[in-house]
Amino acid sequence: MPPETRYAKKGETSIAYQVVGEGPVDLVLVSGIVSHMALFWSDPAASAMLRRLTSFSQLVLFDKPGTGLSDPVAGPPSVEQRVEDVRVVMDAVGVERASVLGYSEGGAAAALFAATHPTRCEALVLLETGAKFDWAPDYLPALHAVWDRIWDLQLAGAEHWGDGRVFALWAPSAASAPGFSQAAGSAERICASPGMAKAALRAARLMDARQALPRISAPTLVVHREGDFAVPVELGRYLAKEIDGAKLAVFPGDDHLVWFGAWEPIVDEIEQFLTGARHRADPDRALATILFTDVVSSTERAAQLGDERWRALVERHDDITRAELERYGGRVIKTLGDGFLAAFEGPAKAIRCARAICAEVRPLGIELRAGVHTGECELRGEDLAGVAVNVGARIGALASPSEVLVSSTVRELVLGSGLEFAERGAHVLKGVPGEWRLYAVSGDGRTDARPVSEVDPETAALTPGPRETMRPRDRAMLAGARRAPGLMRALGRAWH
Repeated sequence: MPPETRYAKKGETSIAYQVVGEGPVDLVLVSGIVSHMALFWSDPAASAMLRRLTSFSQLVLFDKPGTGLSDPVAGPPSVEQRVEDVRVVMDAVGVERASVLGYSEGGAAAALFAATHPTRCEALVLLETGAKFDWAPDYLPALHAVWDRIWDLQLAGAEHWGDGRVFALWAPSAASAPGFSQAAGSAERICASPGMAKAALRAARLMDARQALPRISAPTLVVHREGDFAVPVELGRYLAKEIDGAKLAVFPGDDHLVWFGAWEPIVDEIEQFLTGARHRADPDRALATILFTDVVSSTERAAQLGDERWRALVERHDDITRAELERYGGRVIKTLGDGFLAAFEGPAKAIRCARAICAEVRPLGIELRAGVHTGECELRGEDLAGVAVNVGARIGALASPSEVLVSSTVRELVLGSGLEFAERGAHVLKGVPGEWRLYAVSGDGRTDARPVSEVDPETAALTPGPRETMRPRDRAMLAGARRAPGLMRALGRAWH
């Protein structure tokens, strides 16, 4: 029998997850662009690899929203939303602290999770992944032509999603095997709809978690295959160089789908790393997104209104701010007169929260200025301190009335979310070294994942769930995977 599938609630969205094994290590697997847990267990190689992982772990795996057994969503999840998915699933399982295995596109989210939730990440394994999946002038520029070719082929293959062309790129050792194209085509269609697959690939190209790497304190293992086409080995070498103390293990092979080819030495390496790792002390630093808000011209308004009316206005402002912070998952660090310092798991939520607060308090006859920055903070109990907090405060002080001003770090982290920015130039921030490029939030044409109930039918139809686009053969294959995975494994050996 396949493992029991349960569901973790994130707002209105249900995330499908499974818990398998009774090993001594709690291990959360953050999968790649698309997945379907039932197919994992019906595939002979994938199920053998997963069973091997469960020999030394309690394995937690899940399908990201919009794919597999999880709810359909409008738009692909951003890296920030994927971090939240990991936390939500861990909470549902009841695991406070776990080792995290980030595979393929899921590696960027795993790295960001380790940096932003250091007390919950015991160890980190980054498997055939990178912090960014495209070249940039300051990021492996020698791979410019390589990445152009990779994305040309993947996006061209995605235009024929369901024909097995993308999976063939990811598993070249099996692509010419009899029956591969038909089976891979069904697998593509079962994992995700064509609209979601194309949107997820485009979103992956924009992901950038480089800012998180120097802030990772968990023991880290980077594992890569030398000839991986989809994610070149140079990305793994970059991760190992940028993460303090990380160990790099490179294995022969060309397949990006890790269960193709010789996966056994890779899992052996992961087992040795996780079961031999020493327990570490709780970290005293973490990557966090800081939001500062402040009422514009508060002294003048207080003088105009008088103490009693001003006090009532501030109380109403505080109620609105706390309600919006709760809605967007922010945590109040402290109040600062008529302003707030709050922390968030990621910058997109902080920005959207700041915009909502500005809009909600405007009818009260007051305006706010807000600053958002993401950086490494010192953990002092429930308080945060350090340079990143000072930077956030200085940015907020430079914002115009009803403006949300952000650092270039924040702007880079929210690429692909639909948030729009206007450049505000380079500034010297008092007491902070160097020049800082700042950006004002100018709009929000949101493109990341939202519950289908929150969007119009036309938007939802762009990224339907896989059930909406599967063929009769796919449904039969999926039913077999759920009811008789052993039989499906036997049939699947024909194309391995």
